[in-house]
Amino acid sequence: MKKNIFTIGILILFIMSLANCSSSKKAISITDDEKAAFSQTQGDTIAIKDDKTEYEIIIIEPGFDFWLQSIAKPEGFYSQSYLENRNRIYVLEWNQRARQPYRYNSNLYELQIDYDPNTDYGYEVNYKLYNYFIYFQRKYNQRLGPFVPRV
Repeated sequence: MKKNIFTIGILILFIMSLANCSSSKKAISITDDEKAAFSQTQGDTIAIKDDKTEYEIIIIEPGFDFWLQSIAKPEGFYSQSYLENRNRIYVLEWNQRARQPYRYNSNLYELQIDYDPNTDYGYEVNYKLYNYFIYFQRKYNQRLGPFVPRV
């Protein structure tokens, strides 16, 4: 009798652990418009800069400009503080992965991002950087933080 109770207890723990594993990462649904953006092969070059500041980021990623113009939420949708908070999280994770090329795909995480959370980069820089992180996560099925990368 004790052996059966012990076996049932282990079985319940096993089932619970399987349920936790399968529910921890949900699939992201990708629209046809996003698939079109992701499948582009012509290079886009986006210069992310704020005219009021001296900071600039250059992103060379096929399809990102199309995605930014047609899929992403418009400028002004998010507050600057929201974008800065998310960018801090994403940059930290990105840089950790860039420092571990044998653990993470070095073709995805080629360079570290120099983002100082104490610097005001302006709205446009934060907006485009945030949207690049969303685009990147959705296109390459990556997760840079605890948030599901939604559009």
